[in-house]
Amino acid sequence: MQKPFAITLDVGSSLANQTGSWRTERPVYVDLLPPCNQACPAGENIQQWLFHAEEGSYEAAWRQIVQDNPFPAIMGRVCYHPCQNACNRAEVDEAVGINAVERFLGDEAIRQGWSFEPPAQLTGKRVLVIGAGPSGLSAAYHLRRMGHDVIIRESGPLVGGMMRFGIPSYRLPRDILDAEVRRITDLGVQIELNSTVTDLEAALAEGFDAIFTAVGAHIGKRAYIPAGESAKILDAVSYLRDVETEEDKPMLGRRVVVYGGGNTAIDAARTAKRLGAEEAIIVYRRTRDKMPAHDFEVEEALEEGILLKWLSTIKHVDDGKMVVEKMALDETGFPQPTGEFEELEADSLVLALGQEADLTFLEDVEGIEINDGVVTVDRSMMTGRKGVFAGGDMVPAERTVTVAVGHGKKAARHIDAYLRGTAYQPAAKHPVATFDKLTTWYYADAPHQQRPHLEGARRASTFDEVVSGLDERTAKFEARRCMSCGNCFACDNCFGVCPDNAVKKTGIGKGYEIDYDYCKGCGVCVQECPCGSIEMVPET
Repeated sequence: MQKPFAITLDVGSSLANQTGSWRTERPVYVDLLPPCNQACPAGENIQQWLFHAEEGSYEAAWRQIVQDNPFPAIMGRVCYHPCQNACNRAEVDEAVGINAVERFLGDEAIRQGWSFEPPAQLTGKRVLVIGAGPSGLSAAYHLRRMGHDVIIRESGPLVGGMMRFGIPSYRLPRDILDAEVRRITDLGVQIELNSTVTDLEAALAEGFDAIFTAVGAHIGKRAYIPAGESAKILDAVSYLRDVETEEDKPMLGRRVVVYGGGNTAIDAARTAKRLGAEEAIIVYRRTRDKMPAHDFEVEEALEEGILLKWLSTIKHVDDGKMVVEKMALDETGFPQPTGEFEELEADSLVLALGQEADLTFLEDVEGIEINDGVVTVDRSMMTGRKGVFAGGDMVPAERTVTVAVGHGKKAARHIDAYLRGTAYQPAAKHPVATFDKLTTWYYADAPHQQRPHLEGARRASTFDEVVSGLDERTAKFEARRCMSCGNCFACDNCFGVCPDNAVKKTGIGKGYEIDYDYCKGCGVCVQECPCGSIEMVPET
């Protein structure tokens, strides 16, 4: 007669401990899209280069950035960092200072003399880029790395476009701009200055295989304001350009009024102070919360003694004075005239009412469509004329340096595919790692590292750089504040908390795998994963 429990399980055997049949769900490792990456107009893999930076591998971090963006030192100064607005860390304490770390890496690359890798193979294809601003330079850089011969034709006397002529040197020092542009020319990109393209058909006839047009918005918009014969009225774009190019700087007088509410208006007023104006006033027809200028720009202007006059519009300008009408918000929040007037003493008026690109060279080109001052392009950034692409300020989009750089990269990929007789298909994106997917107890309090600023009283009389960079210690600390949203960073939490020892290490830096013979689907690993890189899925 057989004994009860004839099959005796050895508790030490693998069969005895298998619990996989208990599951209704199983945990799986996933790679999610970090919200910072998603928000970057230049398409940088921010989380990856922050990982290299926190490890102290600064050159690896820089080389990761320049796969997408050739201007880390520039972008670390002038980008309005939408990545930080999207950063999940802001829900814990403060967003990671991504922009500050990028600047540190960009400056380190200039100090160390790091250069771009030359193209592995040349294709023999020739591409003309019209405009040496951020979009044109970005496209030229990426096209050259793909092996194409690239010539940039720039109508101005200097390289940089609106980075040079629209952003004052106290925000972007010219040695930084020149250093990052020099790397592109060292790569083999040719730049022809003072070379205005007036006939696109003639350029096409020169035998270029493709053309990328990236003309900046260098023409200031005007507004009809009644003025006396002796009134001094300038547009902000021309005025800032003259500050950059002319030895004799514009003479604005003792009191300057700037009309507008964008970042250009802020730059115009701050520059006027630096040129010797005792008083600079920004007049804006709406309230501060409706200003398109970024808050930190407004705060820096106020620190420098710039005055702001809200809900006001200029009705008349004469020698030494102007008439301003007060506005009031109606029930919809829109400003309406009140009929109340006051006088302001002013020696000059600077109009900062927006900019537009000069597209006259495209007006008679067959297939190219221009609407409301911008060129129509398809998803590949090609115009209606085959082989002619466009980007930057001259296409419908937000007008920032980072957006322009992203346009250049996107256009380069499509131009490269066009030259090779194929079509570029971007890779599918993973789902976004939203804050609700994280387990934030893991992350210790870590204060955001602030970049030093010149004091307002000191900086208003000099074009010295206002904002300094982080040093190595604070930059590394800031990089380490990244929570690696949506992607495993080998913290060992899942390995340590699994009650079945089902999580196995696959090697240092290579993550983990789950032995489903032992995993019973309890989900503890998911609950304890700080970065949300494990999900439960139904058992099949």
